[in-house]
Amino acid sequence: MLTAARFREQFVSVLQDIDADIVLNSPLYNTLALAFIAIVALTFHLGGRLFLHSVLMRWINRSPTDWDNALREHGFFNRLIHLVPALVVFLLTPILLTDDSLLYAVVVKAALLYLMLVALVSTSALLNTVEDWYNTTEFAKQATITGFIQVIKLILAILFILFSVSLIVDRSPLLLLSGLTAIAAVLLLIFRDTILGFVAGIQITANRLFKNGDWIQVDKFNVDGEIIELGLTNVKVRNWDNTISTLPTYTLTNEAIKNWRGMQESGGRRIKRAIYIDIHSVKLYDNESLKKVAKIRFIAAYIDSKIKELQQYHQDNSIDENDLLNRRALTNIGTFRAYLEAYLAKHPKINHDMTLMVRQLPPNELGLPLEVYCFCSDKAWVNYEKVQADIFDHIMAMLPLFELRAYQRDSHLEALTARKE
Repeated sequence: MLTAARFREQFVSVLQDIDADIVLNSPLYNTLALAFIAIVALTFHLGGRLFLHSVLMRWINRSPTDWDNALREHGFFNRLIHLVPALVVFLLTPILLTDDSLLYAVVVKAALLYLMLVALVSTSALLNTVEDWYNTTEFAKQATITGFIQVIKLILAILFILFSVSLIVDRSPLLLLSGLTAIAAVLLLIFRDTILGFVAGIQITANRLFKNGDWIQVDKFNVDGEIIELGLTNVKVRNWDNTISTLPTYTLTNEAIKNWRGMQESGGRRIKRAIYIDIHSVKLYDNESLKKVAKIRFIAAYIDSKIKELQQYHQDNSIDENDLLNRRALTNIGTFRAYLEAYLAKHPKINHDMTLMVRQLPPNELGLPLEVYCFCSDKAWVNYEKVQADIFDHIMAMLPLFELRAYQRDSHLEALTARKE
């Protein structure tokens, strides 16, 4: 068996055939040995890349699976191939150089550092592939793992730095760890956002508070849009004006944030808007006005039942229907409210399984608020706004038929002045 010492002797003898003055551990010998190691490492590296592109890549292209394509796209194989020259340098150095030379220690440590760096970047590419694969599954809609992937990368980077420093200074990693306690406060200050983001990420994932694609609204920071990236330290939100806002991840657990996911997953999007009715236009219906609105299909049955109810009331209480002071009568505002409820109940874009009502709010200096409260079955923003606009277009157009007026400050005063004149 050819030992390292025997191989080194043969290598020296070959060099002495070129120059008889070359001896082991001489500067010229070390230079030539180092050049030989570099040439062999480069040869293996080129051979590895040739195998990668001529054989492995063809096999990946023909493979029916997608995970190997994802590994290729993230550069996993291109990074992993760098292990070959690093291993060649690490294995050849003890053979050609003696362990008592300074060059030996430098080259071996450099090879180990290179091996660890290649392992770090290859693992990072592997983690990116795992994240991409996870994002294609149904589980990604419930919880994101971007924060955890970033934590793993951070831990690996810290371990790489720790082992690299211990290798360079030739001290145990445990000894360096014990010294970290003295600068713990500084590390906490430096990694404050990272630590807070990691804790917030655990809370977000465990409680399923937020995920990519959620529509959030943060009034404090003027953020209103969709989460496009939920990371360890930052959250990227694409606002509806296509600007990008960036928030610290821990903001999602520390601030008051509205998440519209519940609306998106429900059966409808809420319409809650009021129109102000001029109180001066509210009145009791006379028979002529009542007959006019009774022709409206949506409330014909309602008016018929109310007339019968009022007739029975008058009969039970011995009230003459011509007695304007004591009789009961329908109001135009109440009839209009009944019409709107019937109209919304028949509207094809309203979810009739959810809350639907038309209610009066307390009157104020702007008039009597008549509020529509219902849920649009089409939750897409543009379609929702169209449905809401169509409903209120109809409401405002129908007001004159019920002898009602919408309050509008300037025009209202002008109308009143014109009436008095």
